[in-house]
Amino acid sequence: MEFTLTDYINCALECAEYDKLEDGSFVGRIPKCKGVITFAKSLRECENELRSTLEDWILVGLKLGHRLPVINGISLNRRPRREPMVTM
Repeated sequence: MEFTLTDYINCALECAEYDKLEDGSFVGRIPKCKGVITFAKSLRECENELRSTLEDWILVGLKLGHRLPVINGISLNRRPRREPMVTM
């Protein structure tokens, strides 16, 4: 089954947790995505920042070959392809 990056992002954001801090600002995080955390003055801004941070986190992870968490059955990890050796 094929999934898109958008599906992965949307599912990850459904797992997001938000808290209101003592100063009235918000913190958002996606526990399954280590290090994806944002702080903002409003909940809407925190949601937007979390999406942006998640997108960057995914792109950097893919570029560096990190294994990304499977979220709701969606995996962005690719198995290495092995090309057949051509004999000369």
